[in-house]
Amino acid sequence: MKILITGANGFIGTALCAELLRQGYAVRAALRSAGPPIDTVDALVVGAINGETDWSDALRGIDVVVHLAARVHVMQDAVADALAAYRDVNVDGTLNLAGQAVQAQVRRFIFISSIKVNGETTLLGQPYTAEGAPAPVDAYGISKREAEDGLRQLADATGMEVVVIRPPLVYGPGVKANFHSMMRWLDKGVPLPLGAIHNRRTLVALDNLVDLIVTCIDHPAAANQTFLAGDGEDLSTTDLLQRMAAALGKKARLIPVPMRLLAIAARLFGRQAMAQRLCGSLQVDSAKARNLLGWMPPVSVDEALRRTARYYRESR
Repeated sequence: MKILITGANGFIGTALCAELLRQGYAVRAALRSAGPPIDTVDALVVGAINGETDWSDALRGIDVVVHLAARVHVMQDAVADALAAYRDVNVDGTLNLAGQAVQAQVRRFIFISSIKVNGETTLLGQPYTAEGAPAPVDAYGISKREAEDGLRQLADATGMEVVVIRPPLVYGPGVKANFHSMMRWLDKGVPLPLGAIHNRRTLVALDNLVDLIVTCIDHPAAANQTFLAGDGEDLSTTDLLQRMAAALGKKARLIPVPMRLLAIAARLFGRQAMAQRLCGSLQVDSAKARNLLGWMPPVSVDEALRRTARYYRESR
């Protein structure tokens, strides 16, 4: 079986290629531009991903496509029309690739979507489910939902199997952005006013997400299904910081500031979005993957944090 991975040199793609090779799969990596070589992978450059991209060479002889490449969520997007920019890559680019995959007789198309298709926040104890009504809020989430809808229509019309996976925040060796910043603050012993946060958030370790993707490559029950990914343990922000500090061999210096005071401060300084991510809940129920596929996250939260911390320390 030969698998095409788009976005193969990204955070998830690099780990996925390595695991597929370890398991003996033949892998072809599709890259937007030339980059560091991926060992033993058949790599080629496809250029910009949009509705006009030519995938003919990349798709030749391919059995399964795993589509990771996307215009990713940006906190402060500077483009004039954010939704149009996301649609160009995430909708038009995805459906163009899928349409050409049908012509190339690809058997299965795995689309890595986002939990943002479900929404931005949940009430405590009321997690998002794979069968719940989508309610995307921002342009990124809307574009991912539209791509999912288009893929399902294509599957119905052509018979190509489509699998959709919606991960929440993914962390692991090489993680960047806010997760990396939190590790840096903890490593430096910076006092943080986050010692009394009682929310619940679902995360997914990189190794767990990769394992779910690999499971979906050839599991018969995965065909034409949507799965939510998660570690199986929801954490408060306070708990996450304490366990992250322990993985780093540090003591978390957390000040127990009440959440309502943090919310007031966030409004005063225009940081409501950040406060929502730190204090709000976003729970995900991944039971469908466990029940339908027999999938279980192979790595615990604490082990995943240790692996992340080890990489962070070694790469400083």
